[in-house]
Amino acid sequence: MSHVTAADAATYHADGVVLIRGLFAEHVETLRAGVARNMAEPGPYASTNDRKGETGLFFDDYCNWDRIPEFREVVRSTGVIDAASTLMGSQSVQLFHDHVLVKEPGTSMATPWHQDAPYYFVQGRQTISFWSPLDPVTSATLRCVAGSHLWPKDVVPTRWVSETAFFEGDYIPVPDPEAEAMRIVEFEMEPGDAVAFHFRTLHGARGNHSDARRRAFSLRLVGDDARYVTRPGPTSPPFPGHDMVEGQRLREDWFPRLR
Repeated sequence: MSHVTAADAATYHADGVVLIRGLFAEHVETLRAGVARNMAEPGPYASTNDRKGETGLFFDDYCNWDRIPEFREVVRSTGVIDAASTLMGSQSVQLFHDHVLVKEPGTSMATPWHQDAPYYFVQGRQTISFWSPLDPVTSATLRCVAGSHLWPKDVVPTRWVSETAFFEGDYIPVPDPEAEAMRIVEFEMEPGDAVAFHFRTLHGARGNHSDARRRAFSLRLVGDDARYVTRPGPTSPPFPGHDMVEGQRLREDWFPRLR
């Protein structure tokens, strides 16, 4: 039985974000084990997002699916792939990367407002991220600005700790969605629920001021029309030595086609 309805797909295309209950529910324990392994054995891109004056621990790391067996198992989940295909409206589903984000109890640092697309060397309408908490979340849940995936220009990508521009280009400044009365959608979620959002959807998250951990697993996927695009500077993730050129589909030996 599909987790995704026609109404979900319509919401995704209109708002750039939709909640899919239980999408990763059967994988929660597997992902918790994978996150524990990831934190014990961080990859080259791991960060604890140390910022002066902040409390707690905000760990994040990405691009580990090929070395952490628990992530590799979930990446191949038929239910997740089917959901991505339906929501993107794409026959093909290709892996871009995974991302782990852990905010320990008492972590004050917020995840800054940002779009993923400007950091990436991928361009296309058919893109999707799934953000799935591995612990119940209320105030530390993901927050998304509805409709921001349709903005005419992208938001400038910034470094999370220093809040400086990742690179210069034809971008708009990072807005303040609350001050500007934008429609922010957020959900109280159970482990295994998933927020699906477009690469261009503006999103962020508050700090974790509760007394419980907030572990989340995110999976970034692309569809039929996704192509390599050059950016004004180094991208994140960087994927050094990829050798792709403008307009090329992502190379399948590095970015496996899941469907």
